[in-house]
Amino acid sequence: MSQQLMALVEQPNLKEDVPPFEVGDTVDVHTKILEGDKERIQIFSGTVIARSGSGSREMFTVRRIVAGEGVERKFPLHSPRISKIEVKRSSVVRRAKLYFLRDRVGKAVRLKERRRG
Repeated sequence: MSQQLMALVEQPNLKEDVPPFEVGDTVDVHTKILEGDKERIQIFSGTVIARSGSGSREMFTVRRIVAGEGVERKFPLHSPRISKIEVKRSSVVRRAKLYFLRDRVGKAVRLKERRRG
């Protein structure tokens, strides 16, 4: 009963325009940033290394390398601060979480591209 009640409460807050993406995909996350009274869009692009949660509590983690340093950022999937998510590239992965990429540098970070047919 409580699960059904939670789903009913969460339903209006869920986004309908979320593209299907999986762990291993390279995505561009367009985030709304407030600076004073102005609002701008900032793009964070990287590889999705994890997805967790369900419903309105679903989160995903994106990792990229900036100036030789690994940067990870967690985003709530249904947040109003995320204006859109673009899937740039899909990769073949055999894990649900790609935390092993944290230990790799250079060409070892590359993933094999998934061919769409």
